[in-house]
Amino acid sequence: MSMSTTKLNAENHLLLDQPLLRLPHELLRKNFKTAQRYFEREQKELKDGIHNVAKDALAGASPEDSLASLDSMINRMQGFKRKLEGLHDEEKTLHEHSRKRIAHLQDLYSIPSLVDESYDKWSRTRLDRLLVDFLLRSGYGNSARQLAEEKGIQDLVDVDVFIQCSRIEASLRNRNVSECLAWCGENKSSLKKINSTLEFELRMQQFIELVRDHRHREATAYSKKFLAPQGDKHLDDIMKAAALLAFMPTTKCQPYKDMYSSKRWEFLATTFVNTHHTLYGLPSRPLLHIALSAGLSALKTPSCHSSIATSSNASTTTSLCPICSTELNDLARNVPYAHHVRSSVDPDPVVLPNNRIHGREKLEEFAVKLGLPAGRIRDPTTGDEWDNTTLRKVFIM
Repeated sequence: MSMSTTKLNAENHLLLDQPLLRLPHELLRKNFKTAQRYFEREQKELKDGIHNVAKDALAGASPEDSLASLDSMINRMQGFKRKLEGLHDEEKTLHEHSRKRIAHLQDLYSIPSLVDESYDKWSRTRLDRLLVDFLLRSGYGNSARQLAEEKGIQDLVDVDVFIQCSRIEASLRNRNVSECLAWCGENKSSLKKINSTLEFELRMQQFIELVRDHRHREATAYSKKFLAPQGDKHLDDIMKAAALLAFMPTTKCQPYKDMYSSKRWEFLATTFVNTHHTLYGLPSRPLLHIALSAGLSALKTPSCHSSIATSSNASTTTSLCPICSTELNDLARNVPYAHHVRSSVDPDPVVLPNNRIHGREKLEEFAVKLGLPAGRIRDPTTGDEWDNTTLRKVFIM
């Protein structure tokens, strides 16, 4: 094997690992924004409190009242300090995660080739990360945590983030929007930047549930408070919501039937997961699927999805070709074919009516094996048949 084929290209390997650094960065940014919000709020409260104490003292307030007000402000500042200490500890943890992840990726640059033993070790660690990611996305949070602990990669995976996502998703499927609304409140500015409609859809669902329970007065008040302020962006939806007051939950009239449908909860759960992943720069598909697709593309040929595949390839799971196996055939169906920089052409090439090229002798031998009538040929890949007079000679330049 030549050195050109075994030399490791670290940059290409890192294309799959961008979320490894992106997520801690987003969490650090969120942590900083939270601390900034706390500071601005407490600063305003402290200034107003000192101003009021001074004003009351000038107005003749007793020393005891002034001291009580000052004690209250001190207690508030102590609470603020505890919040900042908690955020600081979280920030140090995130920085430590980032440091270890950078070190993990940096190890690639010290590996000379793909056949080096250290590359096998690094690849096993990445496979463990991909498996943990797959388990987390599939809802097996405890199994993912145990695997991460067993392999010692807790700092290279984001178990808590995905578990929180799964918990909120499950609450939406159980028809509860409280946790998701709280999450939207924590990430309000970030959601606004990506023009997310998640919070509006949650508010709309709460309105629908109030109408479903025939609590029309509460629904009207709720819409004025939470839906009407967003009329410039969602006017059509708000008008439909207003008309919903005139329809029963059993209505067959659209779009109100769909608004009452339980499928909206599935829509909300899916919307939340997509929004969550977009916010934190996570791919919508498991990283394991993306890695498998890249590998499958390197092996895939047109014959792997031939309509006349042999019975061994179509029915057994032990096919020599991974693409033709029943486990991977569907996953590989939409990936591109392998790119070959060199190709070989059968002797005496001819082009079929479907623009596929095969050797004339190969087509004639294939027709004899299939027992086709004289003068008929069949495409080995698609199974289409034509008269051999339709063949056209190909000249390779």
